[in-house]
Amino acid sequence: MEFSFGIEHEVAFLNEEDKFADFSRTTFDDFNQIIEKLPLYPQDYPQLRIGDAGIKVKRWYIEGFERFKDSEKPVDCVPKGIEIRTRIHSSIKNTISELTESFYLLTDIANSFGFTPVLLSFNPYHAVFEPAPPLNAYEIKRRQASPEKQTAHIPMLTYGPDLSLSVKGLTTERVIDIGKKLTYYSPFVVPFSFSSPFYGGNLWNGLSVRTFIRTGARPAAMVFIDEPEKLVQSSPSLTKKARIPAEVGRIEFKAFDSCDDFSLYSGLFVLLKGLVVDQSLPGRAIVPDPEWHQVSAREGFENDQVFLEAKEIIHAVKTALDRDPDCKMLAPIETLLEERRTPAHRLKEVFNEARSIEKTLKKTYTEFTG
Repeated sequence: MEFSFGIEHEVAFLNEEDKFADFSRTTFDDFNQIIEKLPLYPQDYPQLRIGDAGIKVKRWYIEGFERFKDSEKPVDCVPKGIEIRTRIHSSIKNTISELTESFYLLTDIANSFGFTPVLLSFNPYHAVFEPAPPLNAYEIKRRQASPEKQTAHIPMLTYGPDLSLSVKGLTTERVIDIGKKLTYYSPFVVPFSFSSPFYGGNLWNGLSVRTFIRTGARPAAMVFIDEPEKLVQSSPSLTKKARIPAEVGRIEFKAFDSCDDFSLYSGLFVLLKGLVVDQSLPGRAIVPDPEWHQVSAREGFENDQVFLEAKEIIHAVKTALDRDPDCKMLAPIETLLEERRTPAHRLKEVFNEARSIEKTLKKTYTEFTG
């Protein structure tokens, strides 16, 4: 199988006062000054989609809630953070190398404006996002266009990656089947990434607020196809019409929390790759199971069923990939499973010592800050 890979990684920040730089205290211009200083690579196109708003021009762009007046041209964007996206690569190693390089560049420029990248996957202070001013008639009508537009307020509180992969020559039916498979097994693999144990300014009674609130209302996996008659009608969506040729056949896994150790992303990519190759696991679902995701979000691998399912998935992946050298990149996630831990456990331990969300967040991304 000839694979291609790409990743989008959302970054949250503390500002120069060490306050969480979300939509409540940060403007579009605050982040845009960072974007303007980052390089443009003309050779990236047409691989990367620029979009109607013209915000997604570089490998880095402002992620936020776009506002409209009476047409599809946005008039404002309420920011939540900055997203890094990679080009399409033929190897996991090159994908993660580019992500790492882009993160270093972003960190340097952000620091020069007083912003510090921090890891978390759900806003630690705000439980809701209310657009201000309220949505106008055009925006209300626009939100009915898809299940994802109807839940567009949720991503303003969440930070997470899209891990994308595609395989040359797969039929549309096969790509959709893979999307169903990833959707079914999502609650048993997402704990490898958990990093949102804060809610309402304190520790939450669980490991991933993001998963608890998001997955079910939002997709676990999304597949992009170019045959409109084969789109699956579901809420949340499983399928989407490809917007550019480079998207055709793309499978996006959207349910992981963000990781500050990018070797975890390498392992998660191998996990997804193995699930594509595997022919033994029978589970399929069109929409994510919210109940299982909520169990997983609270207990992670401490739940016996989640642990056993994850163990079976890892075994199936290693069997399917056989002697593929990428298998060695599974090591970090195998260690987490063996110890029944998630990255959120470390965040909770640091918080219990520091007694401050901000001090805890400042101890993330240590690989990049020394």
